[in-house]
Amino acid sequence: MEVVGEAASAAEAVELARKLQYDVVFLDVEMPGATGLEAAPHVRERRDPPAVVFVTAHAEYAVDAFAVEAFDYLLKPVDPDRLARVVERLHERTQENAAPVEKVAVVVGGGTELLDHDQIHYVQAEGDYSRVHTYDRAYLSTVSLGELEERLGSRFARIHRSYLVNLAKVSGVRRAADRFRLQLADAQRTELDVSRRQSREVRERLGL
Repeated sequence: MEVVGEAASAAEAVELARKLQYDVVFLDVEMPGATGLEAAPHVRERRDPPAVVFVTAHAEYAVDAFAVEAFDYLLKPVDPDRLARVVERLHERTQENAAPVEKVAVVVGGGTELLDHDQIHYVQAEGDYSRVHTYDRAYLSTVSLGELEERLGSRFARIHRSYLVNLAKVSGVRRAADRFRLQLADAQRTELDVSRRQSREVRERLGL
């Protein structure tokens, strides 16, 4: 990794972003003037928007961070192992961006429709196939959940053996006994349980 610029405020970051070529922006949330959450859309105003990783001492901003399409969310003091995992995923993202853009093919009537990854809120296993859910519709995909997990990349998280969720579409978190549940920003306000096995990773990804 190479540091190509540093800024002490949101305004400075936005100004710097117009002059530099960069792949990733590490943003604090609470900064002089505008917040990092307000600055994020501006530093991503490019044809090939960079990844944004928030680094903050405040866990309560996690949901807002993913609402502005954050790549990840690190809590201070930053754990070196956690940072290393984020950097590794950023490296994988760079490799993915160098490859042709992929879409997900779904069955519509007697034909096929192609969905952008950003349209997908979550994917549900359906035997050897899967059910792809967008804001207000569900489509059948002839690709298995495991295969889609590989294709969709790091923005998606496996929360259960039967569910894959777009973390950018998570609008809330609810506690349910000894586990927790994600609320999505789709038309039905879908809620999905996170399995105990996936709980730790999902909590880390959401900064909980």
